[in-house]
Amino acid sequence: MIKVSLRPIISKINLPTVLKTTILPGDSIERLFIATQTGEIFYIGNGVIGTFLDIRPQIIKLGASGRGYDERGLIGLAFHPEIYYNGLFYLHYSVAGTQGPGALPESFMPNPCDPRTLNLKWINREIHYDHIDTVEEWILHSNGQLQKRRTLLNLRRPFFNHNGVNSLNFSPETGKLILTTGDGGSGYDPFNLSQDDMEIAGKIIEIDVVKTIFINNPPVVTRFNELPVPIQETLTVIAKGVRNISGISFQRFYNQYIKYVGNVGQDLVESIFSFVHYKAIPVTRLIHAYVMKSEPDQEGFINFGWRGWEGAFPASIIRDCSANPTLNQKTIAYYNEAVKTSARRLQPHISYFHKDPRPDKFGGTALTGVQPYMGNEIPDLTGSVVFIDLARDDKSLPTVRGVLAYTRARIDCKLNDFSVIETDYNFGSQSAFYVSLGTNLDQTRLYLGVYGSMKVTDFNQGTVFEIVP
Repeated sequence: MIKVSLRPIISKINLPTVLKTTILPGDSIERLFIATQTGEIFYIGNGVIGTFLDIRPQIIKLGASGRGYDERGLIGLAFHPEIYYNGLFYLHYSVAGTQGPGALPESFMPNPCDPRTLNLKWINREIHYDHIDTVEEWILHSNGQLQKRRTLLNLRRPFFNHNGVNSLNFSPETGKLILTTGDGGSGYDPFNLSQDDMEIAGKIIEIDVVKTIFINNPPVVTRFNELPVPIQETLTVIAKGVRNISGISFQRFYNQYIKYVGNVGQDLVESIFSFVHYKAIPVTRLIHAYVMKSEPDQEGFINFGWRGWEGAFPASIIRDCSANPTLNQKTIAYYNEAVKTSARRLQPHISYFHKDPRPDKFGGTALTGVQPYMGNEIPDLTGSVVFIDLARDDKSLPTVRGVLAYTRARIDCKLNDFSVIETDYNFGSQSAFYVSLGTNLDQTRLYLGVYGSMKVTDFNQGTVFEIVP
């Protein structure tokens, strides 16, 4: 059993969505940056806490539906690998004033006895959408001024959830900006956006930020073929079949990188996928195949299988036996995509369940972060992959607690076991949802974001910890 301590770095902040470090132009130390869902970015270094950027007025009104729970807001922050020289960084957020009615009039539940629910189409998208997300490039000038340089993408999203979180990261292999988008939300991917090659939702996308295209206010789109050609030419797609993911992380293994992606489950299971080799498909080639009604070459293209598969399981639609309610029987149905994607999908590296009776495991809720640990301060964790779950499913606990766990790296990326990491921190009577996991530039430190509520409208209940021996 590995035991660690949690050392508080900053507290009483809003929900922390991204934890990253960088060295700013003219700076001599690596600082920790914390982005909050509400639109602030703080920095910490040498014990000093400051505000790097505050775009709260530009963020959509969160929790407005009355639920208080929300998955929109500032959800992506990435620093250019050459920020020390060029001052560039990138944001992904939900834009103020773009609230729409949503893509469906009521909450969606697939019904295996009603074909209409299995083949829904997202129509009239200009009216039936929830909000608009934007991906922007910003610059830190030498005089300390921060300025937006350009908008890379404007994305119309069907529902309020599954927008991705920690959704912007740079690839150390290609130098490209990687955007991870969730399937657009609701549940069960009602429009099957994640398997549709033309849909931007449910994909892992590379953006070549070196190709400087300045299009004032790019159009708001949902599909690749709606983008102007110059923007299409900057994009490649690494993977599809994504439900909702907490970014992508890279672990150096000799002269190559293992990529890790955590995919949030629907009803049964949370999954971490890992892969070394992939072949990204240029968006222009995907569009060409679509126009020609042909199948693009998918050799080396990653497919996580959703909505056909939830981790290692066919995504199931489970209903009580309606013919005789007294029978303790259930009807289980599967989407057609379970068959279509069964041979083409990547198998998960780890799966853990929402219900797990084993004494050394845990029942999970949602996978909220995956990071390699290459440091030596916690020797039992060196070279492993650490992940967090939002909240342990354990009725014996008086209050909510997140979970910290780890698995060993495998260069073959085959199915692996995992273990819980025990922590000694006393949260008292306060809930502790584990909402984000971050690391420093050389992956020798780990940072954990914790929130005291599931509602983004409950302000200033966040704490960021460093995970220490």
